[in-house]
Amino acid sequence: MGKKKKKKKNEDLLNAAIIGSSHETIQRYGSAAKQHYVAYSGVDNEKGQTLAKGLKQIANEKVNPNYKFQNHQQQMGYGAEVKDAARTNSENKIKGDSTRKVRTDDLGRVNDPVYDTVMLDGQGNVIEGSGAQMKFLGASQSDVTGKGDAARALNKLQSKRFQKYIDANAKIDVPSNQYDGIVSEINKRTQKNMEQLEYQKQVGNAEQAQRIQEKIDKLNKIKKNLRKSTVSSDEARFARMHPMLSTAQDVAKISHRAGMQVAKTSVIIGGSFSIVNNIVAVCEGREDPDDAVKNVAKDALVNLSDGYATGFTGTVIEGAMQNSKSEYIRTLSKTNIAGTIVTATVTATKTLSRYFNGEIDGVECMETLGEQGTDMIASAMFSAIGQAAIPIPVVGGLIGAMVGYALSSASYSILLGSLKEAKLAHEERIAIENACEEHIKMIREYRAQMNSIINEYLSETTEIFNESFTGIKNALSIGDVDLLIDKSNAITEALGGNKPFKTMDEFNTRMLSGDTFKL
Repeated sequence: MGKKKKKKKNEDLLNAAIIGSSHETIQRYGSAAKQHYVAYSGVDNEKGQTLAKGLKQIANEKVNPNYKFQNHQQQMGYGAEVKDAARTNSENKIKGDSTRKVRTDDLGRVNDPVYDTVMLDGQGNVIEGSGAQMKFLGASQSDVTGKGDAARALNKLQSKRFQKYIDANAKIDVPSNQYDGIVSEINKRTQKNMEQLEYQKQVGNAEQAQRIQEKIDKLNKIKKNLRKSTVSSDEARFARMHPMLSTAQDVAKISHRAGMQVAKTSVIIGGSFSIVNNIVAVCEGREDPDDAVKNVAKDALVNLSDGYATGFTGTVIEGAMQNSKSEYIRTLSKTNIAGTIVTATVTATKTLSRYFNGEIDGVECMETLGEQGTDMIASAMFSAIGQAAIPIPVVGGLIGAMVGYALSSASYSILLGSLKEAKLAHEERIAIENACEEHIKMIREYRAQMNSIINEYLSETTEIFNESFTGIKNALSIGDVDLLIDKSNAITEALGGNKPFKTMDEFNTRMLSGDTFKL
């Protein structure tokens, strides 16, 4: 294999590895991004649910010119509820938490007298005690600086109108930028009431002392149930006025986190490839050590950039695909097609750059693009299979993608190599195509066998492996040889082998006996 051909194969294999390793991350962060697409449109196409209101609908609601400020404040409150639920659910998706926050309006409890939101468990049941009210109360048209927002908000929370929330022990979510101010105001009023209480006790006014004590108890309860919303006043206002841009900002933040995750993994995988290749080059005398170090650093930067692009853009695409109106596209979203699209685009761009720079001719350019597309699609498909067969983040997708790349590359090369012969007779072409079909059938059979073997062994041995490796690590850290042998034997037995000895003393005895034995 020529040097350029070998380099290209290494790059393609690395791309397949990055696709595989990014599968779990893009799926998870894509599901998180989807929550914001749903919040904007008001429709969850994947679940077949329609929200009472989405950010888009709220922004289009009518405004009375005579009560513009009041109308906007009310609509901001609705938008804050929608956005807070999306942000909470988004974080839960990233953490793997199956609980989710839902507006009571979206459960059919329109204008619930006590709760704006509740939490649902993984089965969709309301979690007891999770009900909350969202109160964006403090803003005043005459106070553009917002200096008195906290005091005004607390005044309303202490009023008779809001007593039902205190009695129901409801959590009270307030704008993130007002939370600290409201807590500070509660502390001031509590301290002032404590001083008044002490005075009334001294003068023997029991009735007045009782009323003051009730005020203190109410303040303490408000403080206990007060929570900082995930949304600030400014963010609620921006979501009301610019719902699409507000959604794009949240999706971008999630995608950035995904990009950073994939970038880290890509650097590790790519770094391993680069280090091995450059060490071999140094040993063979094709590179000096200084150049090798520079090449590794350069490769790391490229891998970092490509990995970030795959994670960031893949998450944006994945979230949109999961909430697509098309069932076909939603089905495709379960594969790693989103990451594949980005990686294939990056790779294709590099190939086209080589063509425009005169490094390759048009035929080689078309062949390379075709092979890359085939390999990428197979990598995405097998990445999903690998992740299902080996439910370990990164590992399953990585192995699956590399297997997919190898099988796809082999079958594509056979077909391409044969069909490139322009002088082949028609009958020979048919025979070759039939042979390729048989080859594909064998690949499918081998894949089924691989899945069966993986499922059988991993389902039975994963727990043993985890426990044994932990024990081996502990044994090495404390110098316990017998524990090391015991945990190593556990792996041997799990794979159907026989343990040759159980302790270090037994090993020494057998070594000194002079008898021949196999490990």
